[in-house]
Amino acid sequence: MELPHHIRDLYRHWDRHIGDQKPIISDPTLSETSVIQEVCAFAHERLFIWKKKISGSPMPYTSDPILQKYRFCNVFREFDKQTIAIHTMLNPLRDDFALWLLNMFYCRMVARPETIENVGLLSFDPERNRELYDRLMASSRPRYGTPYVFPISTIQKSATPNRERFICEYLPSVVQKIAGEIETWESMSVIDGVARILPMFGFNLNFLWTEVLIDVAYQYPDRINLFGRFPIGPGSMPTMKMIDAKSDPVDVAVKLISIPFDSGITIDGVPIRLSAENWEGIGCEFRKYTNLKTGRGRKRIFSHPERM
Repeated sequence: MELPHHIRDLYRHWDRHIGDQKPIISDPTLSETSVIQEVCAFAHERLFIWKKKISGSPMPYTSDPILQKYRFCNVFREFDKQTIAIHTMLNPLRDDFALWLLNMFYCRMVARPETIENVGLLSFDPERNRELYDRLMASSRPRYGTPYVFPISTIQKSATPNRERFICEYLPSVVQKIAGEIETWESMSVIDGVARILPMFGFNLNFLWTEVLIDVAYQYPDRINLFGRFPIGPGSMPTMKMIDAKSDPVDVAVKLISIPFDSGITIDGVPIRLSAENWEGIGCEFRKYTNLKTGRGRKRIFSHPERM
């Protein structure tokens, strides 16, 4: 199927997913082909579910009892409801990279678009941010979502010891310099990008910066290369080790780019390819899937069709 226009037009990186990518690893060999087949089958089924859902097909979207009952993330993060909401909200800022980046970090930190819509966006004007702080403090709970957990202990001994002050005071003081750094990059990997940013940022929020750099790649694809070396989170690590225990898990995700995989989604008839970022996410969801099949893991029940 062709990628729906509202998703195609929302992001500016899709040509990277249909063009040829120069391999960064000369030997793409992976050891456990049977595991790769299982992982690919899982990814295909997730994509099949997504296609049935957006086409308006009736439930159930799958005959797989685990995928019917429990919630899983999309193969493409770009399809997630929250990611669509955030990028739609911030698209008017795309010509001002520093302001866009400031608000993208803010949005990912809050992880609740309803809160952002109610209290407004950040600026580099301290007075306007003080007003936003008052609105944020007065906003109804829950103010924050759960997809990206913010470790409050990271900032408790700082000059901005709560989330609201950190957002409204600290972020505007530091993000403009980081934006200037990112604007000098050309096809930077996410791993290298995070390593450069954290010393400038002053707090070890590597997970949040990983998420934000993915968003940077979606809108400013010349800066970040999602087909390059990508950090492997603890959720995805077991899958990468199952696929090839002898290789660095980061290299496994990059090698997976080269395997034949038909996403079944096209742009002007050309199939969309999976990046290292996609494979890292698939690895995490596959680990959840295999755990649930054996009665282990967190049981997040699927109850809302629009969230699937």
